[in-house]
Amino acid sequence: MGYPAPPWQMQGQLWLSLFRVRGVEGRRDGVYGAAFVSYEPGSELTYSEVLVAHPGPDRAVSITDIWVDSPESVEGGRELWAIPKGLCDFTFDTGRSGPLSRAEWSASISGAPVARARFSDVSRFAPRVRFRGATWQPPLEGGGEPKTATLHGSARTLPCRGRWDFDVDGPLGWLAGRRVLASFRMSDFEMNFG
Repeated sequence: MGYPAPPWQMQGQLWLSLFRVRGVEGRRDGVYGAAFVSYEPGSELTYSEVLVAHPGPDRAVSITDIWVDSPESVEGGRELWAIPKGLCDFTFDTGRSGPLSRAEWSASISGAPVARARFSDVSRFAPRVRFRGATWQPPLEGGGEPKTATLHGSARTLPCRGRWDFDVDGPLGWLAGRRVLASFRMSDFEMNFG
């Protein structure tokens, strides 16, 4: 086992945007969230992540698409919680100008672009608030039972500005050209997952 035993204690940064999706073959109509995440030192594993999720049963979310740059995270996510993780490469840059924080992300698989996103926010000045949630995942292609994981923690959370570009020929091409409904930043989150 190359990954930590659950639950995973994680900390880092998250940028999330919401999109409305209708009429896409193989996708449920409704709101989907796309996020870039940086799990930082102090976490059980340190890595970057891009994911797409939508509401699942019992107020949980179901992760439909996800890539990370950590083989241990891929193995653990798939075996422990049926999260369909794959591997990809990331570029990530941040900066500050006065109270404003900026971040720019990109993800690619074997050199082919998946998504790029740019965010600006002032969330480091937000009060820390607690959060709680869960994931529900159907069985992966190997079969088995659906799996759930709980999560709870705290973060400095505020709305932010977010702009995404999805490669039309990439695995998230079904989100290309869709308008962002809202974006949020979870700054300096601390989370127990599993």
